[in-house]
Amino acid sequence: MFYRISTLFLLISSIAIISCNKEGIGGKASISGTVQHNGKAIPDAVVYIKYGADEFPSFDFDQYDDNVIVNGTDASFSFENLYKGNYYLHAVGYDVSIMENVGGGLAVKINNKKELIVTEIPVTN
Repeated sequence: MFYRISTLFLLISSIAIISCNKEGIGGKASISGTVQHNGKAIPDAVVYIKYGADEFPSFDFDQYDDNVIVNGTDASFSFENLYKGNYYLHAVGYDVSIMENVGGGLAVKINNKKELIVTEIPVTN
C-alpha cells in the first residue's frame, strides 16, 4: 500500500514539475535585439520565434509560434512575457545596399523567469 502511494505521489510531482517548465508566453522574461547584416541594421525584417527549440526548426514559417516585424529605424524587435526555456529565432529581410534577401537565425536559452536576453540576429545572403 505504501509503495503505491509513494509511486503515485512521485508521478504527480513529476508531472507538476514538467508542466511548470513550459516554454512560451505567460512568463516574465523577454528576448529583444536587432537584425543586422554585415553590421548594418535591416529594417522591416520579420523575426520568427519557435518555442521549445534549440536548433533550426524549418523554413516553413507556419510552424513557428509567433513573429514580429522589426522597427523600421534601428531594426529592433522584442518578444515579451516568455517562460524560461529554449527558443529559436529566425529573421528574414532585404538588404537594400546589396539588393538581396537575407536571413539567418540563432538559438536562445532563457535561464530564469525574469531574464532579459539582448541579442543581435546576424543574417546572410
